[in-house]
Amino acid sequence: MTYHFDFDLVLRSLPVLFRGLLVTIQLWVPSIACGLAVGLLLALCRLSKSAVLRVPSLFYIEIFRDTPVLIQLIWFFYAFPIVIGVQLSPFVAALLGLGLNTSAYSAEIFRGGIESIARGQWEGAKALGMRPAAVLRRIILPQVFKRLLPAFTNRAIEVAKMSSLASVLSVHELMYQGRLLNSTYYRPLEILTTVAFIYFALIYPGSYLSARLERRLAGAE
Repeated sequence: MTYHFDFDLVLRSLPVLFRGLLVTIQLWVPSIACGLAVGLLLALCRLSKSAVLRVPSLFYIEIFRDTPVLIQLIWFFYAFPIVIGVQLSPFVAALLGLGLNTSAYSAEIFRGGIESIARGQWEGAKALGMRPAAVLRRIILPQVFKRLLPAFTNRAIEVAKMSSLASVLSVHELMYQGRLLNSTYYRPLEILTTVAFIYFALIYPGSYLSARLERRLAGAE
């Protein structure tokens, strides 16, 4: 049987898919930003000598790393409102789930990076009279970001792909729009292939630029 690819359907579907792409970006960027910020705070708590900070942060990290992302998204949409007494929109529930999941993985990346820095650098900076916060900001974190750029890039890519799970909450992101078009036209080859190419176009430039930057930083050492 010869299959006839419907290019006209692909062109007609692009405006709908691009609307979904915009929602995907609106999920992706805040999830990464929130994940990195909260992840750094969690990493510092995880490395703290105080059990009051260390134990809760460890519990948080393990909960989000050891349970499926899909379960987390569904929990924040259906169960969390029972706890707080406020119904969340599908978008907010998805953003909360993706952001907190990202923060747990980012915390472990930060922790590994901070621990990889020679202890002598901390001690040398303190001997010069620098406060711990200044040492972290001016000496430690720049090295951590440089060393762990591939890890942060991979995490960003994973979050972009995980955002497709928000479609189960009826968030109108790219995958949701693709499924909706497929259920309307029954042309999975054209529609889902186009969705895959749009995801590739979204993710690959960042991956390529990150690799270029990583090689440039390595050459500067």
